[in-house]
Amino acid sequence: MDTEAQHMERDRSSGPADGTEEGSRSTHVRERPAASMSWGRTVFLGMLCTAALLLFSAFVLQPFLIPSGSMQPTLQIGDRVLVNKLAYRFGTEPRRGDVVVFDGTGSFVPETAAGGNAVGTLLRGAAASLGLAEPAGSDFVKRVVGVGGDRVVCCEKRGRLEVNGAPLDEPYLHPGDRPSDVAFDIVVPDGKLWVMGDHRSNSRDSRDHLGQPGGGMVPVERVIGRVDWLGWPLGRLGSLEGTDAFTGVRPADGDHG
Repeated sequence: MDTEAQHMERDRSSGPADGTEEGSRSTHVRERPAASMSWGRTVFLGMLCTAALLLFSAFVLQPFLIPSGSMQPTLQIGDRVLVNKLAYRFGTEPRRGDVVVFDGTGSFVPETAAGGNAVGTLLRGAAASLGLAEPAGSDFVKRVVGVGGDRVVCCEKRGRLEVNGAPLDEPYLHPGDRPSDVAFDIVVPDGKLWVMGDHRSNSRDSRDHLGQPGGGMVPVERVIGRVDWLGWPLGRLGSLEGTDAFTGVRPADGDHG
């Protein structure tokens, strides 16, 4: 009897033949769906955060990668700027001296039918809206020099631009650049903007579209937003400095800017 009792106790205390405890096996089985749920939750949260960033970029603040040197020295190639999309949403219009990002379709580039790979275009657009890729070829960044009603002339006897008869001293110009090598005398229609790059000798801007439909004028409704901050590189992080170059410009008729 004692021998039989000992065998029975050994049988109860002994585990499976492979030495793995039953509790451990059941724990491993339960961990697999738990790990899968954790991975799924991570993917979902990642998608949610991306969607939130895209919405924020679409309506509030959009990163914008500077693709060219047309705005040097104010903006350098590779800078990431933050475009304030609320700047002109509540009745406020662009002012002289503002640095703006705009869609140049119909003014700087011709109207064309959309084409190409739709998925690729969508992904590229999403990356550009997060500042991870160059912007669409129809998006530009320039400085507002004239608003609706302004007469902009190049150039007066000292070689400066004039806006409504007031000569401009433009400290933001690229060193060595003249205000313009192209002579012009234009009046900006209401609801339009005359824009120019700060690197005048390396900027394709309103001057390059004189004589074309639209005359190089950018419709105000095509403005995406105002460049208010520099987000990258870290050494240039901060708000974009304003300018007092237009302080002496008298308002044009009907201008409230």
